[in-house]
Amino acid sequence: MYGIQYWPIFLLETGEHVGCCGFRPYDQEKNTIEIGFHILPKFWRQGFASEAANTAISFAFSNLNVSNIFAGHHPNNLACCELLAELRFQYTHHEYYLPTDLQHPSYILEKEQYYLKTI
Repeated sequence: MYGIQYWPIFLLETGEHVGCCGFRPYDQEKNTIEIGFHILPKFWRQGFASEAANTAISFAFSNLNVSNIFAGHHPNNLACCELLAELRFQYTHHEYYLPTDLQHPSYILEKEQYYLKTI
């Protein structure tokens, strides 16, 4: 799918690398992609993930013709849980994630709901 990628995040003032944010395929039958954001620790809790994710979500729903965006996080990452709530993702289930051998909380943001709440 065109447009599915991760983009680097840099500080405009200094050009310093902050992290990345973007998408990967998730469930083609349900027209769903997965969002991810990875911010370097020294930049945590400064709004970079929120700004990047909001921009990426707007891009995806406006340009990629997707119906849903999936997100998941490590069960101990409470900051990510808070961010997904701020971004209006809805918890759906826990999903097994092989790299951690844990059940991760999983969420969906539906295009219809996104546009209802942004008008």
